[in-house]
Amino acid sequence: MPFQDLPSRLAAVREQIERAQARGGHGQPVTVVAVTKTYGPDAPRAAWDAGLRDVGENRVQEALAKMPQVEHPLRWHLIGHLQRNKVKQVDAFHLVHSMDSARLADALSGFGMERGRPVGVLMQVNVSGEGSKGGYALAEVAAEAERLRTLPGIVVRGVMTMAPLDADAGTLRRVFAGARQCREQLAEAGHPATELSMGMSGDYEVAVEEGATLVRLGTVLFGARAA
Repeated sequence: MPFQDLPSRLAAVREQIERAQARGGHGQPVTVVAVTKTYGPDAPRAAWDAGLRDVGENRVQEALAKMPQVEHPLRWHLIGHLQRNKVKQVDAFHLVHSMDSARLADALSGFGMERGRPVGVLMQVNVSGEGSKGGYALAEVAAEAERLRTLPGIVVRGVMTMAPLDADAGTLRRVFAGARQCREQLAEAGHPATELSMGMSGDYEVAVEEGATLVRLGTVLFGARAA
């Protein structure tokens, strides 16, 4: 059976999450989003069988090809970069984590209005300031939070961020705490911003300590991907 050790891996992850929740003291629920990118439909099926209900994909086309092959009613999350010319393809996604610019926000809102149902989104913020990462700069968040209230085709449910690879513990905490502050700015502007999508296989415990509500986990659940 593919991914036969997933249940035991997931149990270990949930235990670590519970400990991190206790250490952090934010009292937030945490949802595991199983990152099934590059795997076939066996991965989301195995995730469902292990008790997971949320899966994450980086690329729209890969996800759309996979969805019809998975019979379970999973919640599909788009966690990778989205091009503006592909916004109409997000219809099947539960949540778009990667709204990374004002232009993309406008395009997503236009699609939400066109289909008659707003798109659930997270504002991607580039807390670390790395040039290689997309997302809003911290200095843009307050003004954009106000502007986003004028876009009826999206519902801003929170913030997503990524920490630098191989960051030390201090950097991780600074990045994750910065994202939490951005979510607070969204909430203060009137958005239902309860979600904090941050933390991956190498840093999810620190992310949970800092308030993560969604952790995006691939390798720690499914094992190392083939090169």
